[in-house]
Amino acid sequence: MSSQPPSEPVDDDALPFVEKMATVLYNAGMARMPARVFGATLVANDGALTAAQLAEVLKISPAAVSGAVRYLEQVGMVQRGRSPGERRDHFTIGDEFWYETVLHKEDRVFSELSKVLVEGMAAVGPDSAAGKRLAETRDFFDYLAKELPLLIERWREQRLNEGRAAGP
Repeated sequence: MSSQPPSEPVDDDALPFVEKMATVLYNAGMARMPARVFGATLVANDGALTAAQLAEVLKISPAAVSGAVRYLEQVGMVQRGRSPGERRDHFTIGDEFWYETVLHKEDRVFSELSKVLVEGMAAVGPDSAAGKRLAETRDFFDYLAKELPLLIERWREQRLNEGRAAGP
């Protein structure tokens, strides 16, 4: 049960979740403020928040909001948009953002890792114990790079079959 009227952008009951989500993301390597902004946007009643709403909900400065949303836009975790006739930007999370973000980011990361691991193998010798360890690591990331798009496609099919497909 919500402790806020429907006009509030984020229910007070959701704020502990926002902080827990931010802690998980922070522990995974995201900066704390973008993690908090992301968590708040994720639970926004209308699916979008303005910079002023983010500052109010999280009790942070407009400068902190600006830096956080800039980062989140750059990594594809939020989208900036405006409703017709409005002057304020709204920050939203796309319906398919999780798997699109993971797919695009990890594809690039896996490719870079594979290249670096091949260089490492050449540096230590492919037949050395370290070279074999690097080859195994490269093979693992190459496997993930190949399987991740297939996994995401299966996820989309499952969502479609369940009648819960998101987005267009």
